[in-house]
Amino acid sequence: QGLGAADMFASLYFAEATLDPANPTWPDRDRIFLTTAHNTAIFYATLAERGLFDAERLATYVTDGSPLEINSSERMGPFVEATCGSLGQGLSVAVGCALAARRQGRACRVYVIVGDGEMQEGQIWEAAMLAGAKGLDNLCLIVDYNFVQSEGPMDLVMSLEPLMDKMESFGFACQEVDGNDIGALLGAYDQARETKGKPSFIKANTVMGKGVASLEGLMFHQLRFPPEVAASARAELESRL
Repeated sequence: QGLGAADMFASLYFAEATLDPANPTWPDRDRIFLTTAHNTAIFYATLAERGLFDAERLATYVTDGSPLEINSSERMGPFVEATCGSLGQGLSVAVGCALAARRQGRACRVYVIVGDGEMQEGQIWEAAMLAGAKGLDNLCLIVDYNFVQSEGPMDLVMSLEPLMDKMESFGFACQEVDGNDIGALLGAYDQARETKGKPSFIKANTVMGKGVASLEGLMFHQLRFPPEVAASARAELESRL
């Protein structure tokens, strides 16, 4: 699943977000929050590639005693802004962060990536209501919309539609883009940054397994692949570098 979100993380960490690897506690840094466990592997890989922590630690992912847990944890170190586990909590934390930044007069922006299945959580909508009511234009909510959650296809479990209309009614400036298109994502971030008086919502439509032909579009959720499948997928990805 993380492959589908790779372009979002790459575009945020390498082009959009203002960060200083040498000063991880810089008060005016942009904040990026993640709550979905299925994207932590690509999240950690992005942090390592960006030089925000030692890439050798990736080999300890989800092993006993490792801070690289299945749910992102502040134990991992800088640039994991909050420990997130239960789905739905990340947006609430991000809204509080955006509100505090505005009150302190800081120029930083706050980004939060949630899953489409996570959007079915009630706490998401409480936080969205507050963000809209407070006009938090320093907040950008991005949904990794891959059309499936752990129990099956979104439309069969519980449809979110009309999602864009709902978010607009909560006071968000809304965009829908191809979440696997770097240029489209960067354009959406630009538009979000220019929006005043409203928080931004980006529905980023993604393809699960993107970049690996044998995995693209498969409706799987948190599966472990046999070593030979993983090796083949890695070889295919590396051939495109």
